[in-house]
Amino acid sequence: MLTSVRSTLASDIKFITLSLLSFVVIGFIARLLLLFWNIELAEGGPVSSLLMAFLLGARFDLMVSAMMIAPVVLLALLPSGLSRRRWIMVWLQVVGSVFILAAIVEPVFYFEFHARLNSIVVQYIREDIATVLSMVWEGTPVIVLSALWLSCAVLYAWFLIRIERSSQIVGQANDVPFWTRRLPVMCMIFLVVVAAGRGTLRSGAPLRWGDAVHSDHVFANDLAINGVFTLGKAIGRMGEKNASMEWRDKMSEGQALATVRDMVVEEGEQLLASETMPLFRESPAGDQTLPSQVENVVFVMMESFSARFVGSLGGPGEVTPFFDELTNDGVLFERAFSQGTHTHQGMFATFACFPNLPGYSYLMQQPEGDGEFSGFPAVMKDLGYDNDVYVYNGAFNWDNQRGFFKKQGVSHFVGRGAMSNPKFSDPTWGVSDEDMFNRALEELDRLDKKGEPFFAMLQTLSNHMPFHLPEPLPVEKVKGFDEYNERLTAMRYSDYALGEFFREAKTKPWYDKTLFVVLGDHGFGVSPQISAINLLRFHVPVLLIAPGLQEQVGERIATVTSQVDLVPTAAGLLGEPYTQHCWGRDVLSLPEGDEGFAVIKPSGNEPVVALLEGDKILVKKSGQPAEMFDYDLSQPAQAEPLAEGEKAASM
Repeated sequence: MLTSVRSTLASDIKFITLSLLSFVVIGFIARLLLLFWNIELAEGGPVSSLLMAFLLGARFDLMVSAMMIAPVVLLALLPSGLSRRRWIMVWLQVVGSVFILAAIVEPVFYFEFHARLNSIVVQYIREDIATVLSMVWEGTPVIVLSALWLSCAVLYAWFLIRIERSSQIVGQANDVPFWTRRLPVMCMIFLVVVAAGRGTLRSGAPLRWGDAVHSDHVFANDLAINGVFTLGKAIGRMGEKNASMEWRDKMSEGQALATVRDMVVEEGEQLLASETMPLFRESPAGDQTLPSQVENVVFVMMESFSARFVGSLGGPGEVTPFFDELTNDGVLFERAFSQGTHTHQGMFATFACFPNLPGYSYLMQQPEGDGEFSGFPAVMKDLGYDNDVYVYNGAFNWDNQRGFFKKQGVSHFVGRGAMSNPKFSDPTWGVSDEDMFNRALEELDRLDKKGEPFFAMLQTLSNHMPFHLPEPLPVEKVKGFDEYNERLTAMRYSDYALGEFFREAKTKPWYDKTLFVVLGDHGFGVSPQISAINLLRFHVPVLLIAPGLQEQVGERIATVTSQVDLVPTAAGLLGEPYTQHCWGRDVLSLPEGDEGFAVIKPSGNEPVVALLEGDKILVKKSGQPAEMFDYDLSQPAQAEPLAEGEKAASM
């Protein structure tokens, strides 16, 4: 029986040591699983970087393992030592099972988000749990992974029993004097465990996220971290409140304000409330304006519409033939980037014109987001528009969309609950993209019949895990892309639905009176991981379609553009001055030589941001020197590290 074990100082030390090593071994196996599940991302990286990732990873594993074993060491400080191990074994089994669960699910998580376990997990748990569970159940091999986890947990329980039995010593329990032997020895061991739990013997900060950065290869750096460590950081922050603190006080408030105004406010714009609102300004009509009959504005945000697989941007596989055909009618932005890697950030960046700040990646659900932003609805209402609609496949309570955008000025919402007789309804997310676009056509007809100009926000959803699509599919399934086949089939279906929408829209009386802005909300994890921020996840297509626009500005724009630029750009085309507080610019009216800029940040709590200007990207991780790259988005995409110079200093 576990309760009758004889506890000697030697047996306690052996038990603690073997238990600690068992956690370290789990961490090593977890890193192997992550590597082999995402082996494509390791291609092109030096073997030495991968080996170093395992060496550095052992430090992170030891740190996490020491934290898990620390309560056991504290109990060993008692005069009775570890003589009663029943509850100790329960504790080790629980934390060991959690460690094993993280090892099993993290390879799948990393494949989707190209990040170790982080605050995305926390955010999903805090969302509508029924939807999240449905997404996980439908989109991942839950039964297989659960069976694997249960089997490994049972195996680990057997292993713990073997450790416990092997550390029993027959003889006099607590065979050494407490004050002269056990207490000083166990105090020494506790100090060693504390040092291991810090991950370093240096004074000051313990082992940090940035200590894993040892290579120019992004995956090798990520491989070195421990997923339980990153998830623990996220849970500790609970909403990333502390994440923003890492970036504060880098410069004075006055210097920061001057820098932002210099970057955003253009010649001809007039600040209106400089004392209280940093960017609130009156903007003139753009240098390029549309014919006077163009008065409606419709934004179409496409879920997970990665530029990497858009044919007109060099993407392979004919995934987006309908979008590619639409580029014949519009202006395609070649260097457009999402603000983040989650739909949430794409929505408030595009429609509220507000950047994705560290600590506020889920702004629409935070107190700071409970205010009025100068975004798409506000700018249009300033121009006299009161005719609007927001059409979406899913439920508007997700991400607090209704609450947030109602406060921004949207008056009419049409979601999954308002879709009658849908062609297909996914139990997890909502109706198909075809259903959403069909209802959008009805809504735009309704708005047009009022005889007033309108603005609309349309958002797709079918290209989202678990990728449930109508049967039979109106398009051929994508083949030849291995693990991406299912996702790219969903992207091809969304493209088809977009094409059908425009085919029907062109027959409507309002079509020639409308400016369309079609964009991706974000991309997804693809290889290669160029630059230290995995730039391809942010590269999205942006297409503007309106009568006479292509003739004025050309077929393609190479200016760097981000989602916060799209509302000022669209408003500038309408030919009227307007007031705004957007953190973006009219990229069609920039002065000669201005290559545009974009500030991007991934979802989650990884402390990294990047600034793009022209073909240069500067990546900054908190506590780390900035890294500059010369990037190329053609096939194959690549980024070459650059030495710091005048350009890097200015960025």
